[in-house]
Parts: sequence; C-alpha cells; structure tokens
Amino acid sequence: MINYFKKSLPHESNKTAEEKKALYKKLKWQVFISATLGYGLYYVCRLSLNVVKKPIVDSGLLTETELGIIGSALFFSYAIGKFINGFLADHSNIKRFMSMGLLVSSLANLIMGFTSSFLFFAICWGVNGWVQSMGAPSSVVSLSRWYKDKERGSFYGFWSTSHNIGEAITYIFTAVVASYFGWQWGFRAAAIVGVSGALMVAVFFHDTPESKGLPTVNKDFSEKKLSTWNEQKGVIKNPYVWLLALSSAFMYISRYAVNSWGPYYFEAAKGYTLTQANSLVAISAICGILGTASSGFVSDKFFKGRRNAPALIFGLMNVFGISLFLLGPKNAWWIDVTSMVIFGLAIGGLICYLGGLMAVDIASKKASGAALGIVGIMSYAAAGIQDIASGYLIENNKTIVAGETLYNFDMISVFWISAAILSVLLALFTWKKT
Repeated sequence: MINYFKKSLPHESNKTAEEKKALYKKLKWQVFISATLGYGLYYVCRLSLNVVKKPIVDSGLLTETELGIIGSALFFSYAIGKFINGFLADHSNIKRFMSMGLLVSSLANLIMGFTSSFLFFAICWGVNGWVQSMGAPSSVVSLSRWYKDKERGSFYGFWSTSHNIGEAITYIFTAVVASYFGWQWGFRAAAIVGVSGALMVAVFFHDTPESKGLPTVNKDFSEKKLSTWNEQKGVIKNPYVWLLALSSAFMYISRYAVNSWGPYYFEAAKGYTLTQANSLVAISAICGILGTASSGFVSDKFFKGRRNAPALIFGLMNVFGISLFLLGPKNAWWIDVTSMVIFGLAIGGLICYLGGLMAVDIASKKASGAALGIVGIMSYAAAGIQDIASGYLIENNKTIVAGETLYNFDMISVFWISAAILSVLLALFTWKKT
C-alpha cells in the first residue's frame, strides 16, 4: 500500500521541445479541470447529511444534538486527516491518493443510505471525514507541481470554486432527490455522483510533470538546499502560518454554521420548506463561485500578489452577510437572498485566502501540503466544535407549546457572528507578511 501511494519516479522522454511544450499544456489543463471538478464532487459526498437533517429529526430517528455529534465526527477526523494527509501528499502519487479518497467517501455515503443506527451513522461519517481529507492536499500539491509561481494565485482561486460547485450540486440536486424519494436517497445519490468523480480523477489527474517526461515546472522542486521534510519543519515553526490557521478556524465556524445548519435555520426560524431552504443556501454556494474564482486573480492583478487588503474586505462582508442572515426579519425573502449573496461572495474569497493560499504563499512549494494541513486541522477542528455547539444550542433553546415547537436562536446568533468578527481581527496580525 505504501509503495502504491509513493510519488512517481521521473521518466525520460525522447520528445522534442515543442512536443513537450504541447504535452505540458494539455496535461496541466487536465490536472486543473479534474482537480476542480473532482474536489467539487468530494463536497457532494461531504454535505449530503446537511440536506437531510430536518427530515431525519422530523422522523424521530435522531435529535439535533445527535446530528451535531455525527457531523462533528466528520469534522474532527477531517481535521486530523487533513494535517496528516497534507504532509503525506507532498510525498505521494496524488492521482492515486485523490481518486482513492473519493471512492471510499462514496462507499461511506452508500452505507449511510441503508442504516438508521446513531452509532453506525457516527462511525461511517467519521470514516468519511478521514478520506475527505485526501482531496484538498492532492489538489493543492498538483497546483504547486504543475503551475508556475506567477500563475498559481489565479489558478488557486479558480480551483477553489470546486467548493461552491459541490455545494450548489448538493443543495439543489441532492435536496430534490431527497424531497421526492426520502432522506436515504440523499446519501445514495451522493454516492453515485462520487463514484463517477473517482473514475474521472483516475483517468485525467496526473502526478508530476517529471513522471510524464517533462521538465520541472517550479524551481523549488529542482533546488536541493533542503529536503521536503526540512521544508515542512520550517512551516511548522512559522508563527504566521498558525495565525492564518486560527483566522481560518473562526471563518470556518461561520462557514459551516450556514452550510451545516443554514437549511435547518431557514426551515425552523423562517418557515421555508425543505426545497426552499436548501435553494436559499444554494444561492450562497453559487455566488461563492464568483467570489472564489475572482479572489486569486484580483489579488494577483490589482494588489501585486498581496492578499491582506482583499482578505479584509471579504472578511467584513462575511460579518455583514451572516448578521443579515440571522437578524433579518421573517417573511422577507429578498433580505434572505441578499444575505446569502453577500455571505457566498465573502466565504468564496475567504476560502481561497485564509483557507490555504495565504499560507501556501509564505511556505516553500515543497511544503504546500504541510501548510494546507496546518490550516486544515485548525479549521476543521473549529468546524467540528461548531457542529456540536450549534446542535446543542438549538435543541436546548427550543420549547414545545401546545404541540408546536418554538425556537430561540439568540445564542446561535451571538456564537456565529462573533466567530466571523474574530476571524477578521486575527487575519490583521499577518498584514505585513501577506
């Protein structure tokens, strides 16, 4: 198994310079497209539970607290996995690494569609979290191996739209399937989508340019000053990477508050149906595509590669968007849509900046996976704590009067908005480095 996942050895090629140039152009686009679509489909297999939370609670199968614990199982195993797999990805055959992760994630979703046990739910979702953590490091390492420094920011931003593509598919396609055929089919549909994604990655994703007989693209891989392990140690000792990780952690609380509990909130607090609530959250995912796709390009072209100012702008937008989402009046559809548009644009940009690019920028390209791993473990540990805390706060601040369930979301509002504010403040400490 270890040998199977090892980084590919360099391959000698007799192709001419022109042939190599044409092959490189073809393969790097295959890598980018398969990384973007493939990681988007990772998200379909990660978010399927969020779509069907309310139907599961309504059926009496599980409580909000139990769903929070199940959701946190994914986040905690993902956090540890992203840290470890981030380091491993720098040494791995990323084609095999990424396709295997998505295949196992699909199988976990398939099993979830045929069980109703709380314990089995938690175990399967925890396993799903671990293999989910194999996707992002593989993708980011591929960008470091296949793309030059001057274009990395733009393509990182474009790749980051994969989050939003996956969210949009989940909150529209999976929600419709679950509405018509039952919550079990929410998981089964995600599994079918995931298997198709694993096959695509296995065919079109590639490990290294050198394994295809092409020259090294990024100079960090040709320099022999420090080994990959030593470069990774340097990342661990860098305080700015940890500050960015903390900032990302609080941003992920607000991000997954909406992703995990947004549909539930829209149904419980504002009276929307399952399809309407998920469609509103899907708006944030669709708008996030614009925010994410433009983030790297904007900072590269208009801020000379600096990410600090645009990260501050997007951070303030996040605070405003989530505040409007939580504090806006009931029966004001256009306000809810506006909140999701602003929130989606903001989170789209912040996923790119705080979620990885700013840390990757200040790290050696040999240690891109390690930098992403540090940010990832902090971010998803925070997301896991959020899921438990949110489930607990929702369940313990509701009352049943004359057979009707009444919710009080005051504590949830304080929790989610405060996290967004802290994320902005922490990012300011890295201003001079980013």
